[in-house]
Amino acid sequence: MKIGIVCYPTFGGSGVVATELGKALAAKGNEVHFISYSRPVRLPPPSPSDNRASGEHCERSSFGSGWIFFHEVSVIDYPLFDYSPYEILLSSKLTDVAKRYKLDLLHVHYAIPHASAAYMAKQVLASQGLRIKVVTTLHGTDITLIGKDPAFEPVITFSINASDAVTAVSQSLKEDTLKNFPVKKEISVIPNFVCMEDYAVENRKEKRKQYAAYGENILLHVSNFRRVKRVEDVLRVFDKVRKEIPAKLILIGEGPERANIDKLCKELDTCGDIHSLGKIKDVEKIIGLADLFLLTSETESFGLAALEAMAAKVPVISTNTGGIPEVNVHGFSGFLSNVGDVDDMAKNALSILKDDKSLDLFRNNAYEQAKKFSIEKILPMYERLYEEVTTPLYLSPKGRG
Repeated sequence: MKIGIVCYPTFGGSGVVATELGKALAAKGNEVHFISYSRPVRLPPPSPSDNRASGEHCERSSFGSGWIFFHEVSVIDYPLFDYSPYEILLSSKLTDVAKRYKLDLLHVHYAIPHASAAYMAKQVLASQGLRIKVVTTLHGTDITLIGKDPAFEPVITFSINASDAVTAVSQSLKEDTLKNFPVKKEISVIPNFVCMEDYAVENRKEKRKQYAAYGENILLHVSNFRRVKRVEDVLRVFDKVRKEIPAKLILIGEGPERANIDKLCKELDTCGDIHSLGKIKDVEKIIGLADLFLLTSETESFGLAALEAMAAKVPVISTNTGGIPEVNVHGFSGFLSNVGDVDDMAKNALSILKDDKSLDLFRNNAYEQAKKFSIEKILPMYERLYEEVTTPLYLSPKGRG
């Protein structure tokens, strides 16, 4: 099958899942085309023998038994526009790639602006006698935050309803979508996934010394440091834990709340016990060094970072909002608390870290829970959906009139 995947190329969960999905599809013999304004961070670099199509930036690499292409959407700088018309540029690129490579379907991740751009491309192709199917996956912010702006609602609703198939990464996100938008389209829940083998850590004990030289417990947080992530709560939980047991905190990521985080660590006098690593491409090499993962978000449609931690045998202390309870099981893979209840989070963290027996139990439980979301279990769900969408519907003899 020839599949076009549209995603944001950044460190966010939607781009990570979309890229890993494409890689898995290519490994099974499919031809996968990534279309975005820059190379997705999880996409491997092209092989030395990659071919470039004339007239466009197009990279091709063999991957497993299939092929991976990357098509760059060139963002123009034209005096007429204060802001580049990315949606139109993306629609044009989708039209060109679908026509040139005879794609079977477009799988767009994130409703804004990918679903509407795919719809426009589909209509352009239809005017030329060409057909293509569109699958839209909703990831969260496009529904729970940006999507609540009344200015976006009509286009989001139309784009979802106009898709040939729609998926959401959690039951919670599906319910939020149906609650906030007059959607008539059936929404299938296909959760995010992890490649379990990517999170195995070799020489863990030695590598931990880089961050905890004296054997301190290591707490970890990964996010884009937006206000919704409530990273200041992470620092407050850590402060309470370190007052009871020796501990260090690793922060991975960057974002608009960085200045507030730096200010708070000075106020709490915790800066000396915090390792701020910034943006890291290979997060899986660090996650497995931690003893606990902290996810204090105000809302999460799924909580992919928590799932990645669990795949690395790291229990999770999290809030109980959105889709997180569908991933982190209270009292088994970690604990859930109300948003902002840093006292309860700290208490739960200490209950796991109280002794090696307790920590080992939660580590093993977290790993078992993560296996339910392995790519081997989730990929067939997408493959079945693709097959359903692209298989022509034939009327029975009685229905042909």
